[in-house]
Amino acid sequence: MSAHILLVDDDADLLKLLSMRLSAAGYRVTAVETADAALARLAIERPQLVLSDVRLPDRDGLSLFDQIRSQYRSLPVILLTAHGTIPDAVEATARGVFGYLTKPFDSKVLLDKIAQALALSATPDSQGDSQNNNWRAAIVSRSTRMAALLAEAKLIAGSDASVLIRGESGSGKELLAQAIHQASPRAKAPFIAINCGAIPEALLESELFGHIKGAFTGAVANHQGLFQAADGGTLFLDEIGDMPLPLQVKLLRVLQERSVRPVGSSQSVPIDVRLLSATHRDLDAAMADGQFREDLYYRLNVVTLSLPSLAERREDIPLLVNHFLAKLSEKYQKRLNGFSPESLEALATAPWPGNVRQLYNAVEQVCALATSPIIPLSLVQRALRVPAVEVLSYSEAKQRFERDYLVRLLKLTDGSVADAARLAERNRTEFYRLLQKHDLTPGLFREPPPAE
Repeated sequence: MSAHILLVDDDADLLKLLSMRLSAAGYRVTAVETADAALARLAIERPQLVLSDVRLPDRDGLSLFDQIRSQYRSLPVILLTAHGTIPDAVEATARGVFGYLTKPFDSKVLLDKIAQALALSATPDSQGDSQNNNWRAAIVSRSTRMAALLAEAKLIAGSDASVLIRGESGSGKELLAQAIHQASPRAKAPFIAINCGAIPEALLESELFGHIKGAFTGAVANHQGLFQAADGGTLFLDEIGDMPLPLQVKLLRVLQERSVRPVGSSQSVPIDVRLLSATHRDLDAAMADGQFREDLYYRLNVVTLSLPSLAERREDIPLLVNHFLAKLSEKYQKRLNGFSPESLEALATAPWPGNVRQLYNAVEQVCALATSPIIPLSLVQRALRVPAVEVLSYSEAKQRFERDYLVRLLKLTDGSVADAARLAERNRTEFYRLLQKHDLTPGLFREPPPAE
């Protein structure tokens, strides 16, 4: 079935010309000359796209767009502007309009823009139905790739299957886990998240499984672990690939027996928890290296969901930055209406190795420095020129620090393992093990003998 487009323009000749071009391209077209007539048509039949002039006799195109947005949030709108009305189009772009074209425009450009809008817009049964989308309200997206992922996530949310979420750091793995929980029958029970790579091994066991009073030095009272705290709900283990091997064994036992034994206790406590986990690591490679248990992997990986990087869903960047802008304008108590088209283009084409988290940080920087309602290109360029903080997991940062520390010690001691181990307050056997782990050869750090 061909897509239905609603045309709004008070220029009868242009309206007729556009109708002919779009009909020839295979679209079904409804043409009206006023904003009120457009709203009346929308009440009768929902099109897949609205193409409207900015200047209309009864109200301006921005006012029409605002009303469409309030009633039909996912309906894409493209504005047509004359040169003199470009500032209005800039404001509309900042407020969420899909795009705008300046008259006179090339037919191919128009058709490409319409095709892009139709491809990226939400499906009809999700439009205007915010109640059904509350489960994923925190995930801002209109990309087809994310739409497919979210459809799959909602499908599996109804089961109790364990889900492994793969994705780069900063891509939103915890948000997806929360969405799965909200769409599940466990939505009214607790959702608890923990980053396995950010907590030392000795503390992680107690955090997950709990401990009893006197189990170890400092255990002055009984402590309920996160598995018990999440009973009836969902437990999200982020960066599961960084979990130490001894704890992997204990986690496997919990999943098999559906019960936990607090540290220091001889009694197991039954639990009813749905487990979601996430990682940015290659677990297949970790299993091959003996760093991750294969039996635990298959327990966790009943279903896999792969989050795309921000670079793989660039069409979401305008939505995301305007969403962040609305939140941050309240934080900084500034009137910020949006980004100029040039600044949006710069944001949409930047590399973003840190994904959505890095994008948020960039938007926060421009919000803090902004002095006008529309964010100019210069501020965005300034934010993009700042060297991005490399996003590392706790485990990766620890590994990097450890290797750099060993290299500095070996340089300082001229490659003497005995001296380096003494400075590090480690025995020589343990120090050799650390060198082997990081593939460091002490002899390479010794100064060559002076020439004769």
